[in-house]
Amino acid sequence: MYFAYFLSKQRQKMALKWDAQTNVFKDYGYIMFASFFGFIIAYCLGSLSSAVIVSKILHLPDPRENGSGNPGATNVLRTGNKKAAAFVLIADLLKGLLAIWIARFLGASGFGLSLVALAAVVGHIFPIFFGFKGGKGVATALGAMMGLNIGGAVIGIMTWIICVFVTRYVSLASLVATAIVALFTFASNTAYFIPVLSIAALIFWRHASNIERLKKGEENKLNF
Repeated sequence: MYFAYFLSKQRQKMALKWDAQTNVFKDYGYIMFASFFGFIIAYCLGSLSSAVIVSKILHLPDPRENGSGNPGATNVLRTGNKKAAAFVLIADLLKGLLAIWIARFLGASGFGLSLVALAAVVGHIFPIFFGFKGGKGVATALGAMMGLNIGGAVIGIMTWIICVFVTRYVSLASLVATAIVALFTFASNTAYFIPVLSIAALIFWRHASNIERLKKGEENKLNF
């Protein structure tokens, strides 16, 4: 963990330099410094397209060129390989969660920490390593929300599962769960408001075509 070591040294240097200053100024400077590196790391983690990587490893069709064309767990599931879809789902969740864990370890908190969550989702949707053509961000966002507010994330997961079983629409379940998790995360810390609202807006925007199909009754249902 080179970044962690580097930031630890920087924190020590800043503490020595700012001993004569107020604690608030010293802490604020380091938190901003940690948030910046956390943001970069989160974006890079988010940019690792789990669906594409897993599909290549398991010699499955490229999800960007098959099915809906979306590199996500649902589209990988359309290949008939449930194990691969599970791997993709778990990896996407972990991207968001790991980004928050690393940022917390580095010292990020509050608004800066929620910006890290946003960076992970932006990385997933616009991955620098895969031509800026990524997925819809739901699983990565949920993983990040688990790091910010585990209670809200658990309720979101339960909401998603119930909605999928009742309606069999993955897109509808994702949108409802996103709204629920966002509300609970707002309630847990008002400093998260703008980044979390941005995450929810991105996810709804990425689901624009799904929303249109849902309105017309043309959205594909999940077959169990």
